[in-house]
Amino acid sequence: MLTNKAEVIKRLQQDILHLQGFKSKNSEEHLLGLGPVEAAFPNGIFATGVIHEFVSEGSEETAATFGFVSGVLSKLMTDARPCIWVCPSRNLFPLALKKFNIETTRIIFIETATDQESLWVMEEALKCDGIAVVVGEIPRISFSQSRRLQLAVEKSKVTGFLLRSFKAQHVLASVAKWHISPLPGLCLDGMPGVGFPQWKVELVKVRNGKPGSWKVAWMLEGFEVMGMDGELLRQGDLLNPLQKPPLKASHLQSKII
Repeated sequence: MLTNKAEVIKRLQQDILHLQGFKSKNSEEHLLGLGPVEAAFPNGIFATGVIHEFVSEGSEETAATFGFVSGVLSKLMTDARPCIWVCPSRNLFPLALKKFNIETTRIIFIETATDQESLWVMEEALKCDGIAVVVGEIPRISFSQSRRLQLAVEKSKVTGFLLRSFKAQHVLASVAKWHISPLPGLCLDGMPGVGFPQWKVELVKVRNGKPGSWKVAWMLEGFEVMGMDGELLRQGDLLNPLQKPPLKASHLQSKII
């Protein structure tokens, strides 16, 4: 009887996670290559079809957030569906997206004049199930307004990235809250230059998950997650740490050459 009760509770928990946008362990969704960052989500899979909230303060953090979000977009836009980017600021340089393996022709940029206009455009775009991701730069948004966005994605299963000001600290109806900070570029051993983009990625809040902080770099083919001691942590390393020790940054030089 106890076993049956435990199985019923486990099944109910999985059903609730599925309704909230989290995929099952057997999901065929592609992993983003974020290793321990993805492992922080329920079932170890990055949640799609939900609202992710990114907070930043100042131009440096905003640029870092643009870079990290672009890397995630390149992993989510694997089919023919486009992305809509609601951009009142014109701070994003579209050609820089090619560094993250994104063709700019696959993103529809919509310029807006006010937060209210940005909110309306983002909500209507999130209702279109033919769109892969909707990114909205809305510095100020209330809980009730964010709840409308969450209700829209629960029907369409479109993923929404909400970029807003760090100063607005009130709670929103998002599944995950991120804070991306810039770090010095990752230069490989003996190689001059500005290096690969690198960020401090903080998962401040994740529903039913485990928040944390990591160093994440964007290399030639995708993300590489760094431990606090500079060791590389990959998905395979996490799954089998005894047989597959973490690689050092110096090992990447041979990989690139």
